[in-house]
Order: sequence, then C-alpha cells, then structure tokens
Amino acid sequence: MASIAKRPNGKWRARYRDQANKEHARHFDRKVDAQRWLDEETASLVTGRYVDPKARKVTVDEWCDRWIEGYGSRRASSVRQAKVHLAQIRNEFGPLPLGGIRPSMVKQWLARLREQGRAQSYLFALHGRLSQVMTDAAIDGLVATNPCSRRTSPGAGKARAYVATEAQLWALYEEAGEAYRPALLLGAFAGLRTAEACGLRISDVHFLQREIKPAVQYPADPLKTEMSQETLPIPDALVKALSQVVAGRAATSTVLVSEAGEQVGPWQVEREMRRIRANVKGLPEGFRFHDLRHFYASLLIASGADVKVVQHRLRHSSAKTTLDTYGHLWPDSDETTRTALERFMSRKITFPADPLRTRDQSA
Repeated sequence: MASIAKRPNGKWRARYRDQANKEHARHFDRKVDAQRWLDEETASLVTGRYVDPKARKVTVDEWCDRWIEGYGSRRASSVRQAKVHLAQIRNEFGPLPLGGIRPSMVKQWLARLREQGRAQSYLFALHGRLSQVMTDAAIDGLVATNPCSRRTSPGAGKARAYVATEAQLWALYEEAGEAYRPALLLGAFAGLRTAEACGLRISDVHFLQREIKPAVQYPADPLKTEMSQETLPIPDALVKALSQVVAGRAATSTVLVSEAGEQVGPWQVEREMRRIRANVKGLPEGFRFHDLRHFYASLLIASGADVKVVQHRLRHSSAKTTLDTYGHLWPDSDETTRTALERFMSRKITFPADPLRTRDQSA
C-alpha cells in the first residue's frame, strides 16, 4: 500500500510498505517530490531491486568488517589473502555506501592500478574479490545488484609460463643449500606446490610403490581440493634421493627439515629461490618455486602425455586450466597437420588423370 497526504504543517507525507509489511515514510515540501520518491520506491519493489533505506547507508568499510568475520572460518592463508585484497578495496571505496559503487568506478580503479604497474593477474584477483564481496552484499539485501561483471573484469592475462631448461634446473640444484635440494626435486619431478612440498610427510611417500600421496600442506592443514590428493607416480631416481634424505627419521616427520631439524616453511623456500636464481644465467627475475611445476609439465608433454594425463598429474580442477596454461607446449605446426591429413587422404582418394595433361600427351 502506498499513499501521499498533506500534513497540517503544509508538508507532504509519502509512505509505503515493503515486502515485510514494514512502513516507510518521508516528508517533502512539494507534492511532486513526494510522488517521485514514492514512484521510485514502489518501482524497485515491483522489479525486485528494492533495498531497505537503512541498508543503503551501510558503507563499504562497514560491510568489509562484517564480511571478513564470516570469512574467518576459512584457512588462515585464505583469510590473510582476503585481507590484503580488502585493504585495496577499502582504500578506493571505503567511505562510500555499498550502493554507490558503479561499474564505471570499478573500471577506472583497475585502470589506475594498471598504470601503477600492477600485474594483470593481481588486478584479476582484486576484481574477483570485490565481486565476491558485492555478491554477498546483494544476497544479504544491502545492494540491488553487483557492479562487477564480465564487462568490468580486466581479464586473467595471457602470460605464458616460463619453463626452465634442464641446465638451469640443475644449476639451481647445485646452488641450493642442502636442506632445500629435496624441495627442488619435489617441484620439478613431482609437481608439488610450495606449501605441499613443505607439508609433505615421510608417511606420504610410498617408496615401494614409487608414489607420493599428498595429504596436507604447510604446516599440517588439509589440502584445498579433493583433486589435490591425487596419487603421483615418481621415478626411481627420486625415490632413491628421498629415501637417502629421510633415512633414520620418524614417519611422522616432514620430508623437508632445516639443519636444526625443524619443518621448513614456504617463505624459507621462496627466500632460497630468490637467492639462487640470481646465480643462474637466463632465469627471469621473478622465477619462483611454483615455476618448477612448469618444468614438470613440460617433461610430461614432451613424453607424449595427453591433456587429461597432464591435468591429473598437476592436479588441476579442469582440463581447461591445463590447456590455458600449457596449451602452447603441445607440438603443433602447419606441417604436422598437413602430414596427418595427407596420410589419411592418400589412402582413401584416387585422383583421376589430369585432363589437360592427357590432352597434351595425345597431341
């Protein structure tokens, strides 16, 4: 129900009831202004875009505080990353009401960050976080729509993974400290991520079966997905190297330990990578431990492994992720395509004699 009535003091009182039968009213000096406000409110009710007036006052800062509380049930590393993203979001939009963020503002924000030299992947992650926060706000009825969409997204970027050469890999191995050499082997020949390598327990390595069954990541947290727990076959040389590293230690111990016998953390591995990469000719400045997975993928592809095999060995959630990252490594050229087609067509098609050539011969 909606109505407009003139008050004894000369003001015009417009009122309506929302879906919860809660009454809302405002007073105006002019009837036309009261009618305009009432039309806008009732239209939003009909179209499903209605937001309670009190909710419209919630700022981005206030919502981020509430949102991160609900997000706190996630793993600690995920919460830390979310807080890093929220700091950027607050810096740009903090004092604004949630409904004040417009798609054009999102695009301008990301464009400025790009001009400041931020990586495309970082911009994509920031946009995804803002979209996640605003989607939850819409579900809670604080905004009518999410201002983030494919139209505002900066895209994930198309940078190709850097694949170290065999010489570069072994140069890294020689430069690394004794405690970090097993980590390099686990990255390059088992494709483990940094936290997975640091969390790998001796009991997760099945020496007789020549397999690694990842179960936890640093320090002893569950892996994020079921796919991450896929069993990894490993070569005899890696089995021998790991057996020598862990000889005499309890099965509950981690494979990677410092000289003091303490579990090695991901930040220690990355610090060592920064130290040794500077001594290896040709490696890019930002080469990380994670890039050893690219070397592992390249070995599988060079051996003839198909997309599904590589997907499962890298434990990607989908083959699309594998193709997006490593599609350029699969052999493909115009000549191989022609050869494959020629082999088939030559068996199935008999070409008639060239009529022009036949006529010339008869003349």
